[in-house]
Amino acid sequence: MNISLKEPRMVFVVLILLVTITGCTTKMPVSSSENQSNPLQSTDPVTEIVTETPLPEVTNTPSNPPVEYTPSWPDRTVKSSKGHLVNSCVPDELRDKATTLTTSDGVYLSALVLGSGNKGVLLAHEQGYNICSFLDMGTELADSGYLVIIPEYRNHGASQTEEDNQSIDRDAEAALGELKRLGAQKVFLAGASCGGSTAIIAGVSQELPIEGLIILSSPAQCGSLDAIPSVKEIKAPSLFVFSPGDYGGSIEKEVRKLYQASGATDKELIVDESGYHGTDMYHKGEQGDKLKSLLIDFVKENFN
Repeated sequence: MNISLKEPRMVFVVLILLVTITGCTTKMPVSSSENQSNPLQSTDPVTEIVTETPLPEVTNTPSNPPVEYTPSWPDRTVKSSKGHLVNSCVPDELRDKATTLTTSDGVYLSALVLGSGNKGVLLAHEQGYNICSFLDMGTELADSGYLVIIPEYRNHGASQTEEDNQSIDRDAEAALGELKRLGAQKVFLAGASCGGSTAIIAGVSQELPIEGLIILSSPAQCGSLDAIPSVKEIKAPSLFVFSPGDYGGSIEKEVRKLYQASGATDKELIVDESGYHGTDMYHKGEQGDKLKSLLIDFVKENFN
């Protein structure tokens, strides 16, 4: 367009049109996508404003539904507010952490799921004991940022009675499967007595990387289950604990078998002088608090 300076009215009209079209009197807001740039390429972080896009809300994994079945110890079993059977030894404030697991051979297990995150910890109790054996250690690990599961084995507590007590490795297997379902990307195995033996066997058979192993008074062979072939495959840092007088010294021999067969290069054999078996070493022993702290620190050091 050619504009003559001799035509002031025309100039005035044209200027008004230009102002209206370009909007030069008002700066229009810039959309957040236009205003953002790669922070790695930003040369003026003081004057540049970057609008962060909110992260999508995380959806919780659906919980397992409660199941009606006859518990092994009905006189010690209660129902959580969600309908899951749980051992009455569990404090009221933790009973809603109970869930129901189903093993590969169709047995229903009561279990506690504590904490959250992608670092899973299995705590497997000894035969004749219950879900509360590892409860103190489990709550402390959960408070420290770990996803902890404590299953109650078949024929114990609020879990189902089953004539076949030789397949208890499937109980540990079900617990590890639940950790994976809930988002665990790696696991730490810990167990007392036969709970430790089965944790070794089930841990090797599942897909998640094993970050560490704790064994408390566990036999190399638990009934028909042999943990020796499986412990050879575990290369993660491993801790083996026994008390010399436990079962007349037979447990020491069993734990030493596991220690010697272990495939880990970073492994340690701890002798506890209390004379107790399994979790009783840190529940009842004179050096119990020290031992429990050692176990928890071992998990933290090797998981981080």
